[in-house]
Amino acid sequence: MEGFKGLPETLQMAVMYFSDQDRALEFLTKFRWPDGKPTCPKCGSQEHSYISTRRIWKCKDCKRQFSAKSGTIMEDSPIGLDKWLPAIWMICGCKNGISSYEIARDLGVSQKTAWFILHRVRLAMRSGTLEKLSGEIEADETFVGGKVRNMHKARRIRAQQHGRNTGGKTVVLGLLERDGQVRAAVAPSRHRHQVHSHITDNVEPGSKLYTDEFMSYENLPEGITREFVNHLESYVQGHVHTNGLENFWSLLKRTLKGTYVSVDPVHLQAYVDEQAYRFNNREFTDVERFIGVLSQVAGRRLTFAELITKELDSLSG
Repeated sequence: MEGFKGLPETLQMAVMYFSDQDRALEFLTKFRWPDGKPTCPKCGSQEHSYISTRRIWKCKDCKRQFSAKSGTIMEDSPIGLDKWLPAIWMICGCKNGISSYEIARDLGVSQKTAWFILHRVRLAMRSGTLEKLSGEIEADETFVGGKVRNMHKARRIRAQQHGRNTGGKTVVLGLLERDGQVRAAVAPSRHRHQVHSHITDNVEPGSKLYTDEFMSYENLPEGITREFVNHLESYVQGHVHTNGLENFWSLLKRTLKGTYVSVDPVHLQAYVDEQAYRFNNREFTDVERFIGVLSQVAGRRLTFAELITKELDSLSG
């Protein structure tokens, strides 16, 4: 943050600050290349010429042209930085999320474009850390989705495919380190092997797990102990409870039902990643969350074809 003093502190200030295309480009260039030397993403050369009329560089070695958006989630997007950067700010700062229709109205783009922007930013929000949770950890699962009988036939088929034996609903497994971060993942089921695999991938041996009475948490992987509370009797027994994770589920479902209204199961993980990012950075300011997402935009790319292919694959079975 030290190199970015003077940044806006509110959405209104951010829109005004980045409305100048040259200032927005200068900001992203400084952010991506702190030494002030843009680097060709193709060959790594720093020898280039700047084409001011198009705000891009041309590499003198490989002769390829590149921009500040090259090699990021914004690559090949015709949308300017004066809209991309405020969009990222809005997505990071809205506690309950922001719909594609609202972004479309605020930025003057189509709803389809806004929806694609949202998914690309969610990709940048995804945690890439390999560090596991440790200490005291809450574990729980939840179901996401409406009643199958109320769905359109096409959505009913997809819901039943992804929900398996859960009445068409999608299972999300969660882990919360006490006073720490949450990890949540969409799963095919909440059978024991799925639950144990999620725990093994995300929890350090020697940790203590707090769960409810659900049988899938029995006989945990070696090195992980468990205490549980029977929800038929009470929800809290001393320090044994899953209330922290229940709070995260509440925030997630408030976002899904209140803001996005309808979420396709094939895209649910992206929405979970979005809410997990905001939850894990809840103590940060809007500008700190904004900088956090920008630090993860490079090396991640999502094309519209890839996004739509997920839906087509789910329809084909």
